[in-house]
Amino acid sequence: MNCITRALAAAVLAFGLGGPALAQIGGPVTGTPSNPITSPGTADELELMKALNGGRIAGRVSIPDAQSASLIQPEGREWRDFHNRTLTWVGGIAVLGMLGILVVFYMTKGRIRIDAGPAGRTIKRFNGFERAAHWMTATSFVVLGLSGLNLTFGRFLLLPVIGPEAFTAVSLWGKIAHNYLAFPFTLGIVLLFLVWVKDNIPNARDIAWFKAGGGLLGRGHNHPEAGRFNGGQKMVFWITVLGGALVAASGYILIFPFTVTDIAGMQLAHIVHGVLSVLMVAAMIAHIYIGSVGMEGAFDAMGSGEVDLNWAKEHHSLWVEEEMAKARETIGGPAGAKAAGAD
Repeated sequence: MNCITRALAAAVLAFGLGGPALAQIGGPVTGTPSNPITSPGTADELELMKALNGGRIAGRVSIPDAQSASLIQPEGREWRDFHNRTLTWVGGIAVLGMLGILVVFYMTKGRIRIDAGPAGRTIKRFNGFERAAHWMTATSFVVLGLSGLNLTFGRFLLLPVIGPEAFTAVSLWGKIAHNYLAFPFTLGIVLLFLVWVKDNIPNARDIAWFKAGGGLLGRGHNHPEAGRFNGGQKMVFWITVLGGALVAASGYILIFPFTVTDIAGMQLAHIVHGVLSVLMVAAMIAHIYIGSVGMEGAFDAMGSGEVDLNWAKEHHSLWVEEEMAKARETIGGPAGAKAAGAD
């Protein structure tokens, strides 16, 4: 029975859809009373879809692009359902959930102040190259994130507000920016990894840092010891590097379609790209909050590169001790050294 069904389906495909497929590409099509030319949506097509039980339906084309012969692909319906429903829910919960958490945190704890107050003296935190690499990655990510969120939520949130013409223009320029800014974002990820990986290796102090809530949940000099980067910053670093690498790789598969994979691989790349992107957006919202309005003195690290000494002692005490030791050694010279001309 199954063989008969497949044979009938093949016959319907040959005689029912062969004509329209050729007609669409400009091929010669003739119809006879015994073999009429049918159009999409006729009873023959519906019977074909029923016979194939949801299988892939393809016509015949005379152009080199074989992909254009695909008329119906069942996996495409699954991908559309993911994009229109699943990704929307995942992104909404992640982004709105993080915003809600930060609002509650700010309302209950306020801005995290320097417990000892500003010292009036600063210490070098990041040099110019490090800050340039950070801001190149950060600004690229902001545009990539906003343009990507527009693809998922724009038709629900932005389109009703600005209208179809403006929304079309915003989406078009957002797509162009999304494609081209992928390259500086990837370069920034590589540079940040090379510059900071040595200081972001997890260790036992990070466990103690997380147990103490990073010193953000209490007052009174309850800050745990930390080196140049604490446990939370290390987590952001690896989210940025590993997550960014996967997002970039999957994004390039979509920018250059059918270069390294088929349609099924591209749909998988889109799923990976979409889910990881919205999760990274949620994580970076928290990172931006802490580095700006959430904590006094934090923005200076990436602003001027100089941070208040008391801020540094509270959040990176071990790193301050190391820097002070280096400074004393530079000024005083190696142990046992004598000034020139001394006995």
